[in-house]
Amino acid sequence: MFKYIDKKSLKYKLWTYFIIFASLIVILLWLLQIVFFNSYYESMKINEIKNIGNSLVANYGKEGFEDLLYTTSRNEGIVIQILDQDGSLIYPLNNIIDILRQPKLDYRIFAEFLINLYNSEDNYVIYYREDSRLRSPTLIYGAILQNDIDSNYFLYINSVLQPIDSTVIVLKNQLIIVTFISLGLALALSYFIATKLTKPIERITKTAESLGKGDYTVEFEKGHYTEIDNLADTLNYATKELSKTEELRRDLIANVSHDLRTPLTLIKSYGEMIRDISGNNEEKRNKHLKTIIDESDRLSGLVNDILDLSKAQSGLDKMDFNSFDILKTTENVLKRFQYFADNHGFRFYLNYKGDTDVLGEESKIEQVIYNLISNAVNYSTDEKEIVINIMGKDGIVNFEVIDKVIGISEDQLDSIWDRYYKVGKAHKRATVGSGIGLSIVKSILLAHKAEFGVESKVGEGSKFYFKLRKL
Repeated sequence: MFKYIDKKSLKYKLWTYFIIFASLIVILLWLLQIVFFNSYYESMKINEIKNIGNSLVANYGKEGFEDLLYTTSRNEGIVIQILDQDGSLIYPLNNIIDILRQPKLDYRIFAEFLINLYNSEDNYVIYYREDSRLRSPTLIYGAILQNDIDSNYFLYINSVLQPIDSTVIVLKNQLIIVTFISLGLALALSYFIATKLTKPIERITKTAESLGKGDYTVEFEKGHYTEIDNLADTLNYATKELSKTEELRRDLIANVSHDLRTPLTLIKSYGEMIRDISGNNEEKRNKHLKTIIDESDRLSGLVNDILDLSKAQSGLDKMDFNSFDILKTTENVLKRFQYFADNHGFRFYLNYKGDTDVLGEESKIEQVIYNLISNAVNYSTDEKEIVINIMGKDGIVNFEVIDKVIGISEDQLDSIWDRYYKVGKAHKRATVGSGIGLSIVKSILLAHKAEFGVESKVGEGSKFYFKLRKL
């Protein structure tokens, strides 16, 4: 069964790290409670006796010193004695016999004590002494008690280190139980946490697989963690964008197919007419050939627009910024729409004010102007009036194209700049242009870092605008 475990999975990693952490804690407990217990106990006992002895030395000569000796000896369970230069007991003298006899410390013990004390670099000494009569070594503390009048006395403290073998055995048995319980809990808890954490990720992964297969109706579920919730929100946003892109792709195929099929059909039809009917009739033949040429030009324009869009959005075109007069550029563009003024009743009004010189690539801005006017022409109805305003002020030139056509609903204003987006689903063959001009406009203006937008009301018309810097 273990050969099927994915050792790179998050669940396995979390489980492993948790077990390692629990194991390290248990090992640390064993080291502190069993292996280093003796040394820790001895170190603690030495510090305790040293602190007691140094405190007594500091209080020597003060009122209540003997009471302090008695209280400390009783509370701490240690033997505290005051000796003179000969090793005779000064304190404690428990009865009249002690007072008269002044018992002495064993000569060998006292001699060892003095040697250690006088060889010490500090004002005190602390050392171990083995005693065959005791099961454990004795911890000895000694210090000199300075007297101004008499000879010095000595503080002598001894404390037997209690045997801790039985304590170690008890601790060891307890630690064995604690070890098994801790590892068992670590296994269960790590599995629970790993499952709880990875379950929403697994759900997201399965949903992503469905998304990868083209199902854009999926929705990524949130989990119990902020990071996973943020991931789910991001993926849901990406799903909506992919769905939108897929819809635009289908629209592109349908619209471009329509735009390609119509001129191709006309070219083929008029070619057959020239072959079968008007071949010898110069007037009809020229008329049919003109239709073929017009439709070929339309095809060429569609292909060029698609290529321009691809270049602009992929950043392949390098912008060469220069100063030019946008008013003259607009006048040149309007000449290309004279046909619509002469034959279809369009009226073009050009208004300008202030300095109209701008900084940019003229050929690209010319394409922007052409596409904006072409867009107004394509969607015109009975109101065939188009107004172009060019206003220069405070170092900025504001360019506007205003029409009185069908207008755009508020919920579609942001989408009209998207690639291949059309207002409404019904595709109408453009009078001029390819129907993807606004996307090209967006790409060019973004490359110029220009502010642009649209204001529109349904049934009243639209105003497209952009702003360019002057010199």
